[in-house]
Amino acid sequence: MAKPVVALQLYTLRDQTEKDFIGTIRKVAEMGYQAVEFAGYFNTPADELKALLDELGLQAPSAHVGLSFGEPENIEADLAKQIEYAKVLGLQYIITPWAPLPENPTIDDVTRLAGILEAAGKQVKEAGLIYGYHNHDFEFKLVDGKPVIDLLLEKVSPDYLQAEFDFGWVHMGGQNPVDYATRYAGRVPLAHFKDFGDGRSDTEVGKGIVDLKGVLDVAEQVGIQYVIVEQEQFENSSLESAKLSLEFFRENGYL
Repeated sequence: MAKPVVALQLYTLRDQTEKDFIGTIRKVAEMGYQAVEFAGYFNTPADELKALLDELGLQAPSAHVGLSFGEPENIEADLAKQIEYAKVLGLQYIITPWAPLPENPTIDDVTRLAGILEAAGKQVKEAGLIYGYHNHDFEFKLVDGKPVIDLLLEKVSPDYLQAEFDFGWVHMGGQNPVDYATRYAGRVPLAHFKDFGDGRSDTEVGKGIVDLKGVLDVAEQVGIQYVIVEQEQFENSSLESAKLSLEFFRENGYL
């Protein structure tokens, strides 16, 4: 087993990428990140983006790709376009970053969502890639006595659905990040490192109260390959926060 690679979810720098997508990726490499996870491509041709990653020596394991939940008849065709782009770019994983659930979900709601995720997972697998789901805190609501996220992972085979646990949201959902990392060992190739300070405001990795150090300590043994920094709120600037989060990994023997 090898230590996980430290990556940045580019949604963290969305205020920068929308102005200068290519230039921002260069800054991420200069900071010392080893990989990036995409959240949109800003109309950049896949072969051009692949050439940039190769030039910078940046890995790109994955992208967040929303499914067309509001237009279910378009899910398959829209996902096919994303798969085609991902294959040119050389991605391994396509991750759905969010799914709609009612305020008080029922087992029928969960079963319906599981069916959509399974169909997407089969389509992604047939294309030679791996499909996963990224949680927030609402997937930890209990349905029939179990968290929604556990039900989804029970209902859909690991062949078609991997977990990209966001351990900040695991914590905010009232659960223990290390417990979830170990419970799903071998099914969590990618992990989001999001930290929370006061209330629902997130902060730089290592500056908050989420037990991310505990997750890092078990990361190798549970098979996490990439730890991906994500942050949405900033005291100063998104770029400054992305730099500060790297200190946590340096202090823990990474980079």
